Amino acid sequence: MTIAQNDRSSPPPGVLFISNGTAEDLIGAALAARLRGRVRVEYAPLVGEGQAYARAGAVKVGRTLRLPSGGFPFGSAANLRADLRAGLIRESLGQWADACRGARAAQVVVVVGDAYALMVGSLAARRAGARLVHVQPLLSAQYLEGLGVRGALAELNALGANRPMEYELALARRADAVFVRDAATARYYAARGVRATFAGSFAMDVLSAPERPLPLDGRPVLALLPGSREDHRESLPLMLRAAARLPGWQALVAWPHDWDALTLPDGWTLAVQGPEQAEVTDGQTRVTVLRRAFGAVAHAATVAVGTSGTANEQLAGLGVPVVAFPTGGPQFTAGFARRQARLLGRALMIVAPDPQAVAQAVTRAAQPPIQARAALDGLTRIGPAGALPRVAARILELSGADRP
Repeated sequence: MTIAQNDRSSPPPGVLFISNGTAEDLIGAALAARLRGRVRVEYAPLVGEGQAYARAGAVKVGRTLRLPSGGFPFGSAANLRADLRAGLIRESLGQWADACRGARAAQVVVVVGDAYALMVGSLAARRAGARLVHVQPLLSAQYLEGLGVRGALAELNALGANRPMEYELALARRADAVFVRDAATARYYAARGVRATFAGSFAMDVLSAPERPLPLDGRPVLALLPGSREDHRESLPLMLRAAARLPGWQALVAWPHDWDALTLPDGWTLAVQGPEQAEVTDGQTRVTVLRRAFGAVAHAATVAVGTSGTANEQLAGLGVPVVAFPTGGPQFTAGFARRQARLLGRALMIVAPDPQAVAQAVTRAAQPPIQARAALDGLTRIGPAGALPRVAARILELSGADRP
């Protein structure tokens, strides 16, 4: 052990997180919280502001890139055009330089995200001489199930999301540790020379416990999950119209935005009851809208209707059937819906974006045989929680912070 290691005044090891999405930020922030007090944690968000990291006490480095697509530039041609007009290329290059500067004070660079984030993180780690950990919460070998050549051609814009491209595998082979989202993907990586570990479900690791008691009335709970992306402006009104066709259900909206972002169908009104609860109604149907209560809504749900990425997966991982419908984007497009259906199997039922079709699917999903099959697929295909403690332990080991 060197004198510097014995010197209590020497700075702690540094860890730089690089991630590119809302769910990725949540996973990275949960890891950062586990490392707090052992290492110095900084973060460079490639999409959005990375507010989850700030709440975990990490320090931001680099610029913020706010994209009209919300981080899905290849979800559609319109998404890509809007992002290019917003300075996608210029600002992205600036973020690469920011990440390289931030990595100079880090012993470990942790990438939480896709191939693009891995490219940025690999460059930053290599230039700084830092160790590299890749947490890949997006790719799954299950996306390839039943895809076929025709399906792959229909989803060319999602080619790198359906399967790891060769350059991503090459970068992953050079990483010091790679963690993937399920056992099938770990086997897929291993067959291609990447030592990847499945240690548990990242999505289930970041699912909150119930935050508070809910105003339940005894009816089965229908969780409405419009998501954090701009899809909610299209999907929430449709969900509410579907809920109006289901009087035997208590619909609860898990709402991640401010009240003024609520988009209601014609004839519906909003009554704010406090900073975390409101009610929307058409005069007959009353739906409770809850902020900062996603965990409570998820654990109370019998069936969910969702146009979300991670939230849909988390409900499926709890054994809850999920009904979904495609939107105009930016995230939950028809292609995204097809991909998520391959991932979740019978846990996800995709229907037309029509209130009556959604209501009928909810009734069908609640039938015991269908509910049991959905629960089986959700529980087995998403997997149990438990990844983050093992990932955090590996980061500490690579940083040297676990040494006496």
